[in-house]
This record gives sequence, structure tokens and C-alpha cells, in this order.
Amino acid sequence: MNLTLDFAGKTVVVVGGTSGINRGVAEGFAAAGAKVAVASRNPEKVADTVKALEAAGAEVAMGTSFDVRDPVGVAEGLASFQAKLGDFDVLVSGAAGNFPALMSEMSNNAFKTVVDIDLMGTVHVMKAAYPFLRRPGASVISISAPQAYLPCEGQVHVCAAKAGVDQITRTLAMEWGHEGIRINSVVPGFIEETEGAERLAPTDEAKAATMAAIPLNRFGTKADIAGMCLFLSSPLASYVSGTVIAVDGALYQGGLGMLSQQLGTMLRQVAGR
Repeated sequence: MNLTLDFAGKTVVVVGGTSGINRGVAEGFAAAGAKVAVASRNPEKVADTVKALEAAGAEVAMGTSFDVRDPVGVAEGLASFQAKLGDFDVLVSGAAGNFPALMSEMSNNAFKTVVDIDLMGTVHVMKAAYPFLRRPGASVISISAPQAYLPCEGQVHVCAAKAGVDQITRTLAMEWGHEGIRINSVVPGFIEETEGAERLAPTDEAKAATMAAIPLNRFGTKADIAGMCLFLSSPLASYVSGTVIAVDGALYQGGLGMLSQQLGTMLRQVAGR
């Protein structure tokens, strides 16, 4: 079966959309003919991504730079998108920060940095985008992580922040649902050619062990995550809201035990313990 989703005339905003999984999502919507806007902190990455979106087939592509930790900058940036492209049919909130660290070795400020980017960044994006979401019909997607519901050594900051992100998804699905706005979270599995994959499995041995733990016996791709975001934003998912959906090849059915232990052991060796 050949299924094509058409987003011609639709406005799609991807925050954090200039690298990794999020850029893959933006390119997926561009290939489906949408008007796509991206934002991140790096102006050079924004400019490069806009060119890639145009090449991928976007009806219109634009971008701007802001830090999701700055609510004023977020509000101004999203307002500029709405002024040019109109109300948002799709909003993808994907900005994130992460680094492996044991709680005993982590400063309070390091913990706060991840919470400020992942959790408060989500709050800033949701609040700033709210007036611009199309009613009815808008699809809002947060790019979450398995650490939101699976504990993982060396990831206590991310576990706390992403759990908050998923609760925002569930709660806003209730608060905004009566306006016809749907909100969901997507949890990527082990996605090849991303910084996250390199961080969690930095060696060939770690990658092989991870592959062995994936029932579908392959790593995920950016296109896999883009496909889920396209589906959730299409009429096919018009009654799906408030969900947290893993796109992981069934990896997380086994928890994060092996990955968690590997990361914890590596960090303890670095710390000399």
C-alpha cells in the first residue's frame, strides 16, 4: 500500500528543528508540501535548514533564532512565524538538552539547565504558541524520551524534566481539547545518526548490545519519527490526543536496564568509583 499524506497549505512549526530528529521531522513535513518554520539557538543551522526544507519541497520555508529558556524570545519568534505563515496547523516542540552525569557528580546548576531547556522550554513554547493554534484542528507534538517513564542511571535530570513534559501533554490535552486542539508526545527509540545515540551508545560494543535488545532488529531512522508526527497531524489521527507514543521497535518493552547499567558503569569508571 502506498500512503501519501498531503500537507499543502498547512503551517508547521518545529522548535528545535535544525538538527537531529527534529530536523528530520521538519524535512518530512516539507516533503509533504507544508509551509514549514524552524527555530533554534544557532543562526547558521537555521539558515542551512531553511535551504534544505526548500529543497525538500516545502511550499514556504523560514526560520529564526531563539533560546527556549527565554520566554520573550520564544513569543517574538513564534509571532513572526504567525505573521508570515498564518495560524499553526502543527506545532512540534523538540528543543532538548542532555548530558550523562551521576547525581553525585552533577552541580545544581547543571540539573537546572536541563530542566530549564526541556521542561520550562516546553512551557514557554506552549504558552507562546497557544494564541496561534488553529481552532479546531491544530496538532501539537512534544518530542519526549523514554526517561520520562523509565529510570536510567546518569539521566536523573532528564528523567525529571521529560516526565514533566509528558504530564504537560496529558494535561493540556484536557484543557485545550474543547477547542479542537490535539496534543501528543512522541518518544523516539534508538535513532541512528543522532547525538543522542552516540551519547548513550558511544562504542561499537554498546551499539551491538543495543541492537540485540531491539525486537525489530534494526535501529530507528529520523524518517520513522517524522512518519509518526505526520500521522498524528493527519485526519487519520483526528481522535488521538493526550497520548505518549513510543516509536522504538519495541525496545522499551524491556525497560532501560541494560542501557542504564552501561551508562552508570561508564560514569562511575570516569569518576574513579
